[in-house]
Amino acid sequence: MKTATSTTNTANGQGTVPAWLGVEAANSVQLVQAIGAGFPYATLERVRKETGLPLERLGSAIGLSARTLTRRKKEKKLSAAESDRLVTLTRLLTQAIALFEGSKISALRWFVQPNRALGKLSPLEMAATETGAREVENLIGRLEHGVFS
Repeated sequence: MKTATSTTNTANGQGTVPAWLGVEAANSVQLVQAIGAGFPYATLERVRKETGLPLERLGSAIGLSARTLTRRKKEKKLSAAESDRLVTLTRLLTQAIALFEGSKISALRWFVQPNRALGKLSPLEMAATETGAREVENLIGRLEHGVFS
């Protein structure tokens, strides 16, 4: 199986989609098409296994209630919007891992802890919306450059 990548790969992880997402896409156009078609539910399970985050917490982060999560499992497919949010979430996780110099454990710990710079929400909670995801991305950028405000 090919892994998802983006044509905008950079050294710090920005613009990349981690291989552990497991989506077949050789470039950004194919990734957009895969998102539009909706990822298989197994993609969410794969991210859960890779991150160790509880499925309910991941589901919540991409806008899935417990009932909808159950329904998506039966349907074996995520919607396009849910798939897009999953890509955003995994991209942010990749950036956090790069911030922590490749330490997935440290990055995940940071990602789920309340953060003063994010109004005491965790990056995971903040990333539930596009605006929040941009704020997490901005925070990661500030931290990379030593700006701790």
